Amino acid sequence: MNSDAGSTAPDLTTGGTGPHSDQPVAQAGAPLGEGQAAMIMIHGRNAGPHDILGLYRALDRQGFTYLAPAARNNAWYPNSFMAERESNQPGISSGLSMISALVDDVVQAGVPRERIMLLGFSQGACLTSEFAYRHPARYGGVIAYSGGLIGPPETRWEILGSVEGTPVFLGCSDRDPHIPEDRVHDTARIFEAMGARVTERIYPEMGHLVNDDEIAFTQELMDRVLSG
Repeated sequence: MNSDAGSTAPDLTTGGTGPHSDQPVAQAGAPLGEGQAAMIMIHGRNAGPHDILGLYRALDRQGFTYLAPAARNNAWYPNSFMAERESNQPGISSGLSMISALVDDVVQAGVPRERIMLLGFSQGACLTSEFAYRHPARYGGVIAYSGGLIGPPETRWEILGSVEGTPVFLGCSDRDPHIPEDRVHDTARIFEAMGARVTERIYPEMGHLVNDDEIAFTQELMDRVLSG
């Protein structure tokens, strides 16, 4: 497999079911199966795997396989993450199925789940959060840049299981045009109830982007995974 940032390995595609299955997976870092750890990176709306994989050089950690799957037509679901869930189907279910299949592929390649990190930005951060919530387990870390759990404002989340101390990072602006601050707080509360070690950082007037502090914190978590 090609280890250059932004490369697409022809022998790995997304699994699962629905519209996001059988899409290519861009890769960087160590070849899958040879790395000590893996990071699955979920891109945002109107973007693609190479956009999120652009963080590979900023994160600057050897020993990781970086995997960035593609959403069909560059969007995981059509509407706001706070719209009625049915209005975003089958996109949400297909995206969750795709992440599940990719995690299974990584585990089968020899990387244990506790050395797999899940990272997403914007729409990808919402899908990443939703996956970790609906598939509770001990992961190396869950990183949500400008995102939160999916569902309309009146959603009540049940506690579906334990994430067994998984570090969860939630970073967002206090006036993000797409992500209400209250939803970030709700997401933190649910993951804490599921046994996560949550770090929540709200950045004044940041806008909809990833900042240096978020990258630095992610690097700290990556170092813990590599040394664990």
